[in-house]
Amino acid sequence: MERLKSRNFVDHLALTPGAASALELSLNDLSIGPAIEILKLHWKKEGLFLIVGAIGAVTRLIAPLLTSKDDDPAVLVLDAKAFNVVPLLGGHKAGAEELAIQLAADLGGRAVLTGDTNTQGRLSIDSFGDAWGWRRKGDSSTWSKLMRQQAIGKKLSLQQFSGSKLWQNSEAALNCIAQRQSDLALDSPKLFIGSKTNNQCCWHPATIWLGIGCERNTSLSLLERSISVAMKKIGLAEEAIAGIASIDLKSDEPALVEYAKKKNLPVRLFNALDLAKVPVPNPSAYVELKVGTSSVAEAAALLASGDKGVLLKKKNIFHSESGESGALTIAIAESSEAFAPNRGELHLVGSGPGDLALITNDARSALSRSVVWLGYHLYLDFLEPLRRKDQVRINGYLTRERDRCAEAIQLAMQGIRVALVSSGDSGIYGMAGLALELWLDLPKNERPHFQVHPGISAIQMVSSRIGAPIMQDFCVISLSNRLTPWEKIEERLIAAIKGDFVIALYNPQSQDRNWQLKSAMELLRSQRALTTPVVFARQVGRPQEEVELYSLDTLPVNKVDMFTLLLIGNSQSFVQDGWFVTPRGYSKN
Repeated sequence: MERLKSRNFVDHLALTPGAASALELSLNDLSIGPAIEILKLHWKKEGLFLIVGAIGAVTRLIAPLLTSKDDDPAVLVLDAKAFNVVPLLGGHKAGAEELAIQLAADLGGRAVLTGDTNTQGRLSIDSFGDAWGWRRKGDSSTWSKLMRQQAIGKKLSLQQFSGSKLWQNSEAALNCIAQRQSDLALDSPKLFIGSKTNNQCCWHPATIWLGIGCERNTSLSLLERSISVAMKKIGLAEEAIAGIASIDLKSDEPALVEYAKKKNLPVRLFNALDLAKVPVPNPSAYVELKVGTSSVAEAAALLASGDKGVLLKKKNIFHSESGESGALTIAIAESSEAFAPNRGELHLVGSGPGDLALITNDARSALSRSVVWLGYHLYLDFLEPLRRKDQVRINGYLTRERDRCAEAIQLAMQGIRVALVSSGDSGIYGMAGLALELWLDLPKNERPHFQVHPGISAIQMVSSRIGAPIMQDFCVISLSNRLTPWEKIEERLIAAIKGDFVIALYNPQSQDRNWQLKSAMELLRSQRALTTPVVFARQVGRPQEEVELYSLDTLPVNKVDMFTLLLIGNSQSFVQDGWFVTPRGYSKN
């Protein structure tokens, strides 16, 4: 239970009196009471219950509480050892199936899924958009009809007008979306993705920007009513709103601040000089006299929507009604890309050395949660057996790390859950540092969720293969001078030698960079005994693995390449019976 809470799967713990008496626990936020009373107290729409117990007993407990598919919470059942995770209720809309997969990965267990889309490799049409940062609209009966038609093998008719189209490359999407008109029957179910609203099944990416100008102390009710009317007039869904924009003089306007907080929307504010540069259809001399620019609503909407933004609705003026105060103008623009960083997630995943058995549960859980995997194509190949049919991979190539990080951040800012994959540990010569630097360059309110997930690094893997070589102080040095000047690398190497550190050399040699290792070996041989043990480790954790023991005097430098790690002992290191040991210094008494 403590782990579920510490990993943020739950925020409150509860026990029946019998369970509480059998356990010695001292936990904060722990409720004790009859199971049905606890369920009644917390049962609500968009809620989540993780229940440890028997499926039959849980089914009987929750049966009287069930109302409708739209309103019931997610309920997952775990066995006492937390090995089997069963999404019992709210599999799609409430997210129980997706959470079961993540939870099982995190706990090292198994998600027991019986839903049609998971067992048949189809896309969960009614829930997949959440991972892409979209908002769903449409009545439950229409969605249910679409899902039933999909279940009997009918191809879906798709119309997508906005939002990322990467999802269409997934195998699950290809299985259910018609690729040709001839694949469609007359009654084929239709799926719409875009800012327009209708009575069909719709997913709405956040692409709509509301430009707003208003009198001081305009009422919140006037603002809410005006936005609703303006959106409906041109058939736009409020679920597609990305944010609101205005002049910087309105940074403390109560209605704007309260509306943005209530809807969890960003606010972009621009100064009069920048607004004045934007060509608009309805400039106003009166507005220019008051605030120094001839347009607030139209210009702010266009600036917020970006270079390729399009003005969908010119400004409209709305006046207060009974009980309200103030007046305002609203203009509506649409951006070419969605913007929902508060929904997006960027997971820096260390995939380990390449063996699936050596991926941490934390990394597995992050991969499970992410709908887009981005990384060097070789590393993604190793992970391919874990990729579900609804997940998309984007292959990257060596030396394009900055582009890879920028692309991952840009996708996450759209509201997409993204895994940026490195081999080993993402924070050790991986992508975490560069990604974090670029993420920190963003304004604070435009940063998606950022999290680093550790992996097993090559030095740990090599150490486990050969004995206990890093039992004393050690350091890791990369010999690649692509990003670090050789003079600095040499300075660090000399310091490590003088400090008598065990030294791991990463990126020791490539075809185009073959003199650095020879220079490093000359330094080592001049300062350490030639009998000092050296581990040659290549492709560790992969089918081509080679781990061999040499000394400084016998290391075959010509065998070393970029898939190799070298581990050089210190003055106390020794080899005995094929095992490499660096003594910790424990007393023998």
